[in-house]
Amino acid sequence: MKRDVSATLDITVHADTVLEFQIAVAHQPGIDLTESMDFILDSRGLQPREVLGAHGTRIHQVSSPAGSLRVCYRATALGSATAEPVSGHDLSMYLRPSRFAESDKLLGFAATEFGCGIGDLGMPARISAWVGSRICYLAGSSDPIDGAVETLLSGAGVCRDFTHLVVALSRAVGVPARVAAVYAPGCMPMDFHSVAEAFVDGAWRAFDPTCLAPRAALLRIATGRDASDIAFLANHGGDISMNGLSVHATIDGPLPMDDIGRSIAIR
Repeated sequence: MKRDVSATLDITVHADTVLEFQIAVAHQPGIDLTESMDFILDSRGLQPREVLGAHGTRIHQVSSPAGSLRVCYRATALGSATAEPVSGHDLSMYLRPSRFAESDKLLGFAATEFGCGIGDLGMPARISAWVGSRICYLAGSSDPIDGAVETLLSGAGVCRDFTHLVVALSRAVGVPARVAAVYAPGCMPMDFHSVAEAFVDGAWRAFDPTCLAPRAALLRIATGRDASDIAFLANHGGDISMNGLSVHATIDGPLPMDDIGRSIAIR
């Protein structure tokens, strides 16, 4: 499989700051990655520092003075990722409630609606289908600080909101679940995309209640408990303004069909 992806961000930095970007394709065995990343501040280059995170996640830190910053990333990925070993720490961590996936607040609701998910291999797929049928995809309907509970109550959101609700409900019924930021060929509207991953039959499987892109074409960027772990941009210091963002992702050949009832891993 050959996938080409890119992201361009235009940012005004109003005062000295440290920025963190999670836009680079994750380092995963089985994928041959050719890439470039440029940080240009008012026509001069800045040198990022790469910090390696869990599951191949890569954070690029940049110390930037005030000015106009353009970030350009391009990558070609050949092949498919091989599954990483699943650790006991992961299974424990991804069962716990987190900032945007407040599973502890949904225990009673999840038990009434879905029962217990321990040992039920079909539970995550049913939860994902339920979220997809109950929540309306509506751009601008949620705030960056909204979590799964707000999404359930409002009945609307964007991909991260759908993902948080699937993850929170899965954890509430006893299924370890996490979020993944991905490049998503075929996604409309094209943007950074997020999907849920649940631990099913000994492996992490992807679930996307939005059905915006075929899961077999997804390319992992970052993995974590919720959106706070996978944000494409974090600011630690001076004020910034986001002036523009463009994301592109394509796959060689036709997009694969996606049977939402089938168990699929992000490869």
